[in-house]
Amino acid sequence: MPDTARPRPLPTSASYAITVRIYAKPSASVVGALATAVGHAGGLVTAIDVSESRADRITIDVTCSAVNGEHAQEIVEALRAVDGVTVHRVSDRTFLLHLGGKISVEPKVSLRTRDDLSMAYTPGVGRVSLALAAHPEDVAKLTIKGNSVAVVTDGSAVLGLGNIGPGAALPVMEGKAALFKRFANIDAWPICLDTQDTDEIVRVVRAISPGFGGINLEDISAPRCFDIERRLRAELDIPVFHDDQHGTAIVVLAALTNALRCVRKSLASARIVIAGGGAAGTAIVELLLAAGAANALVWDREGILSPDDATLNPAKQRLAELTNRHRTRGDLHDALRGADVFVGVSGPGVLPAEWLPDMASDPVVFALANPDPEVDVDAAQQHAAVLATGRSDYPNQINNVLAFPGVFRGLLDARAHDVTVPMLLSAARALAQCVTAEQLNAAYIVPSVFDPKVPQAVAAAVREAALGGVERDRGIE
Repeated sequence: MPDTARPRPLPTSASYAITVRIYAKPSASVVGALATAVGHAGGLVTAIDVSESRADRITIDVTCSAVNGEHAQEIVEALRAVDGVTVHRVSDRTFLLHLGGKISVEPKVSLRTRDDLSMAYTPGVGRVSLALAAHPEDVAKLTIKGNSVAVVTDGSAVLGLGNIGPGAALPVMEGKAALFKRFANIDAWPICLDTQDTDEIVRVVRAISPGFGGINLEDISAPRCFDIERRLRAELDIPVFHDDQHGTAIVVLAALTNALRCVRKSLASARIVIAGGGAAGTAIVELLLAAGAANALVWDREGILSPDDATLNPAKQRLAELTNRHRTRGDLHDALRGADVFVGVSGPGVLPAEWLPDMASDPVVFALANPDPEVDVDAAQQHAAVLATGRSDYPNQINNVLAFPGVFRGLLDARAHDVTVPMLLSAARALAQCVTAEQLNAAYIVPSVFDPKVPQAVAAAVREAALGGVERDRGIE
């Protein structure tokens, strides 16, 4: 066995954690040998437990983290090679966590007696239903509607996995629902639709909308997602929020606000390059422009998006018209020369780290493709003044959970009917301000997702913006 641990190109991750059950002959040295084997294979031991001891055999559970599935198998083989041990079973901790799903429904009221049943269900519930038929404006107050969100997907653009369908998307939507509950005490329901027809999606969501206080569109491919959101916003009287667009945009704007503070530059003067003209890239551009950005270029597979490129689809044509006033053409390297900011929402490896010195001094680099960023993170750290990714194993994770729970908490509390740009800007401003001047530095431009102040601050900002909009609509200043 070699004397040094095998180097790994990426850090180990709890998402690839395994527990290996091993049978071994009783020995004082076997535990140390197992730990050494995992280390030499490049894994990270998190626990070694002797779960059973007999005169002829001990049972040992070795829990460790790997880089990916292939690496996990390498660790198992390294353990299997230790003298005197037998690998009995390998359990993937991530799959174990998902067994039976991650969410459930529980009653909020006692159902122990006949009186309880008569009030919660028939005949007492009939009185409430008749009251709501007469006063439908009270539905949100007397039902779960006032605290419920539908998390809707068609499975066409799930994480970085592509068009994997509604069944495969369900674990992601369950996770989203769990985050709603954990961070904002909102009851969210995963709705996975077995259709990718735009008209059908709009029809189904419209039909189920009476039971929800808001709609969170999730993992629907562009450009269909734009049309679906636009039509639902026009047809429904509850807020419709596409998290892949607006949640991402809120967190990027908040993070960029603080990153530019670190390098003493302003949003209005910064030259910004966005890699990726899909749902997230479009929303980021629109919110940055609304916040005061004045100089942006978008690069996608067609090159720098330019209004005079007749090959662009309508969504990218509009994006080009919003950004590229001088009709600049070229590749990503051309766009980056002299730029202050790079925001990547595209794909892995599109940005060679050796291009970063061609940016302006103290460049800000947001490489947000997940799980593999646009640029080699370790190499980029040598050049970027501020670096952010979508990964949890590097500083400055741009994570939508910083935004969407608080945004919907504020929308539901205000009984809002829609989502507006002022609400999004208010959410981004509140999120940025969760990092105090004393805390702010190049490695801390966004707060922790577990900071309880974050959803509260975002919710308060959205609620105030929503109620302020209602008052302005009524002529109240």
